[in-house]
Amino acid sequence: MIERSCIGMETPEFPIEIEREMVRQFAAAISETNPVYFDVFAARAAGHPNILAPPTFGFTINNFHPQPFDFAKLGLKVDQVLHAEQKFVYFAPIHVGDTIRVHGRITDVFEKRGGLLGFVCMSTFAKNQHDHAVIEMVTVLVCRKQA
Repeated sequence: MIERSCIGMETPEFPIEIEREMVRQFAAAISETNPVYFDVFAARAAGHPNILAPPTFGFTINNFHPQPFDFAKLGLKVDQVLHAEQKFVYFAPIHVGDTIRVHGRITDVFEKRGGLLGFVCMSTFAKNQHDHAVIEMVTVLVCRKQA
């Protein structure tokens, strides 16, 4: 299945500029209507320095990382992997204009059902331009044993 030697593997850190349009599109896609996610004046009136990103926006940050974990190097086939769990740990809000630096780490690998199912636990860590943690995203993937 998946080698335990993968535990501790990390992706390189990568900076992502948070732009107004990416936040606006995400907020619209999740049917958000709160103006703090669309309008800078509403965001400032609510005490934010700029347009606020919705809480789960952090998940999209992974899509901008140019060097995510290579499933093939982990011994996984994409057609045998399912997203099993997602958890967010929030430290500070993300705003338009922030530069978010992200990197990922494999934190655990284990099996269940006599090795028929393999699990990979990954965390993505994000800090802003002030070096403050903004979010940690914990992802669990499950894959069935290859025939």
